[in-house]
Amino acid sequence: MTLTAANFDQHIVRSDLPLVVDFWAPWCGPCIAMAPFYEATARQLEPKLRFAKLNTQDEPAPAGRFNIRSIPTLIVFRGGKEIARQSGAMDSSGLTRWLNAYA
Repeated sequence: MTLTAANFDQHIVRSDLPLVVDFWAPWCGPCIAMAPFYEATARQLEPKLRFAKLNTQDEPAPAGRFNIRSIPTLIVFRGGKEIARQSGAMDSSGLTRWLNAYA
């Protein structure tokens, strides 16, 4: 799922499952390297978790609101509140280990 400034709040508040948001940009090498691992992890952990991406270059407002200082940064939201954050690229096993605590 792709998030924008217009639909961001709707998805983080209305999701009854934890929502993992990947804050990324197309010029970010580590973001591009992590993308296939993020997609694989999403396939593995859905429907226990929902997964979304927010392009910080195109949508800077939500990134600024959550003080995203480096990318990629992953934030897990539950009930509209941030419950976990991880900065830096991870592979599938690292993502799975980290996110299993919230699934």
